[in-house]
Amino acid sequence: MAMIPYVAVTMVVFLCQRFLLFLPTHRDVPTLLQPWLVENRTLGYCREVPGARTVWLMTHGNGGQAADRDYVLSRMSDQDALYVLEYPGYGARDGKSCRDSFNQSTAEAYRILKSQYPDTPVCVLGESIGSGPACELAWEETPPDKIVLVVPFDSLASVASNRFFFLPVRLLLLDDWDNVDALKDYAGPVEIFAATGDEIIPIKHAQALAKQIPHARFTAISGGHNDWALSDDVRISR
Repeated sequence: MAMIPYVAVTMVVFLCQRFLLFLPTHRDVPTLLQPWLVENRTLGYCREVPGARTVWLMTHGNGGQAADRDYVLSRMSDQDALYVLEYPGYGARDGKSCRDSFNQSTAEAYRILKSQYPDTPVCVLGESIGSGPACELAWEETPPDKIVLVVPFDSLASVASNRFFFLPVRLLLLDDWDNVDALKDYAGPVEIFAATGDEIIPIKHAQALAKQIPHARFTAISGGHNDWALSDDVRISR
């Protein structure tokens, strides 16, 4: 009888985990970005730059939507183009939010940019949960020219296990990304920014990731999980 409440909590967490993990919004918001249109589909929002020096694909965090991410512009050169992917189930984009749909939409967007900009470096910026699909691009036939990760994790299972330490998280988790495994054979430059006051993804997870990627450049910044765009220490550059 004593196990019944525990089993009940376990089942509730298992059934509701995607509602806890994916927090999309579907609002019309003012933004400095323009819709990113491909064959009459909106893939996200962007700032296109003629003759761009570098093209950045951004995979954003689990809350909000692509149009919210115009704050990134203050952290990068005005000579670089920015394309912020809209995940399935976010904003006005149809679909189901899950690991597979995030990975598939990210790979599609990356290949489109590589085709559109064959002579320009295409790099990826992964924010929070977006670090997962960003790192998986390391397995592409032609991987990104650089991977920048902001407030990332080593693996989602590790973060969830720490937060729900009383549950068998690794058995329950439907959508796991392992950034350590994804980057283990990536030879390109990796830059990691982690927030010392991050209560959502504690800095120890980014530190653990950096420790496993010997050539990664690690920078600790002040503030919390959502404050990184306010830090002068963060520069998104190749």
